[in-house]
Amino acid sequence: MRQLLTSTAILLWAGAAMAQDAALLLGNERYETLGRLPRGTEILQAEEPLRALGFSVSSLPNGRADSTAQTARDWLERAPESERLVVALSGRFATDGARSWFLTAEASGPGLLTPGAAALPIEGVLRALAEAPGQALLLLGVDPGGSDRYDPWVGEGLGTLEIPQGVTVLTGSPRAVARFMSGPLAEPRGDLSAAIRAAEDLEARGYLPQERIFMPERPETPAPAPGPRADPAAEEALWQGTLALGSIAAYRDYLSRYPEGAHAGEAESAIAAIIAEPDRNARLAEEAIGLNREQRRDLQRNLSLLDFNTRGIDGIFGPGTRNAITNWQQQNGFAQTSYLTPEQIGRIDAQAARRSAEIEAEAERQREEAARADRAFWAETGQRGDEPGLRAYLDRYPDGLFAETAADRLTLIEEEKRRAAAAEDKAAWDRARETDSIEAYRDYLSAFPEASFEAEAEARIAALSEEVAQSDARAAAEAAERELGLNGLTARLVEQRLDAQGLEPGEVDGSFDEATRRAIRRYQRERDLEASGYLDEATVVRLLADSVEEIVEQ
Repeated sequence: MRQLLTSTAILLWAGAAMAQDAALLLGNERYETLGRLPRGTEILQAEEPLRALGFSVSSLPNGRADSTAQTARDWLERAPESERLVVALSGRFATDGARSWFLTAEASGPGLLTPGAAALPIEGVLRALAEAPGQALLLLGVDPGGSDRYDPWVGEGLGTLEIPQGVTVLTGSPRAVARFMSGPLAEPRGDLSAAIRAAEDLEARGYLPQERIFMPERPETPAPAPGPRADPAAEEALWQGTLALGSIAAYRDYLSRYPEGAHAGEAESAIAAIIAEPDRNARLAEEAIGLNREQRRDLQRNLSLLDFNTRGIDGIFGPGTRNAITNWQQQNGFAQTSYLTPEQIGRIDAQAARRSAEIEAEAERQREEAARADRAFWAETGQRGDEPGLRAYLDRYPDGLFAETAADRLTLIEEEKRRAAAAEDKAAWDRARETDSIEAYRDYLSAFPEASFEAEAEARIAALSEEVAQSDARAAAEAAERELGLNGLTARLVEQRLDAQGLEPGEVDGSFDEATRRAIRRYQRERDLEASGYLDEATVVRLLADSVEEIVEQ
């Protein structure tokens, strides 16, 4: 379990003391979420000069909470019997004005009541340094441009420090602090007070005597060497286990044990990648399924059938498809990752099959209802066989069940009128029919106020006017159908589906004639789609919902 130094714990001296000066150096440059801090680890360059002066140095670069706490405890064990105490912290800090914290590498924005486990209290450090009055030095390397607000009460930087008597605090940029530590501070028998006054890029507070010899002479005997180096085999074994787990916790554990290990850079990069992509594991899990292009099309078709717009059925999971998946996951109680699992794929398929059956059942109901209304209207109009009734029927049901019968009867009526019409009237009508334009029919009616073909002329004027009004819509519908890129096999399958539903598309030959267009319009009306007579994505999705395997096999 993670433990971090607190104001109380930092005063608990433990372990056997050593008659040696003690220094604690913590420098952080690589933060997981708070951004890099250039030169944050440069203070660690003072480790060897301090060792040469007889200091026992506990140091750590880019430490996480666990390793930072352990390094601080190592320093605390040596502090009680040490004559001189030096602490240098370089990195990002947070404050609520009264309290201040040093943030470890995995820290995110701390809050007023929850500064977090990844924060070292500066007040506790100062109380520990107070055990060596006149011989205690705290150096703080602070980002000069840091101004973030973590919440309304906690911001970046240092607050007001209550410095104990006899403790000196120096504050500056990470570079200024590192330069001072490797230079003036490392001088044997040097006047520390004079050096502080000369350091214009450092702010000094607390104990500041006029003259102060802080560092001792270099000892004749060499300072103790650092502890034994880590076992490379053990580190490599831990790294392989870390890769197998692939989680932030695993990478942090590796970095806590080996902050300067052979794979530290890779671990930092992996943590950054996971933080930048919260749903990375979900993406990798979907990729492991190995969906091919046709399977992706099936999923897009199924989602579209369920009214989740994928913005295309092309087998490519772009933003539209990902958004459709996210919306489906939200409605079905899954984590909204936008990536699918085998369970979710199976559920989408089952829901689409059910929806397809519901659509077909509803279409059948509407077809029967429309057929009843069609027959009833026919019985009251066209079934009588007179011209007004036939035209009334065709006006209401241009693609109705009896449309062809009505058109054939009107043709016979026109032929009968033709035989009975005067030669001049008949000739004028023939010319108008040959031209077949609104202007020609109007000229005919103007020339013959009692025209034998008045009703036919007015009907053609109305029909041609409607064609002109719908020309733009038809052109757009034709263009949309062309963009689908249907091949001959698919076109025949469309005709087969229309024929199987009794919509009379004509000969099943892959060529869409007027009978096919009429059948498509009937299909579209039954499903509350735009009845253009041309195929669009919505029509194909529904029409071929149960025929995907046939298309793939062909």
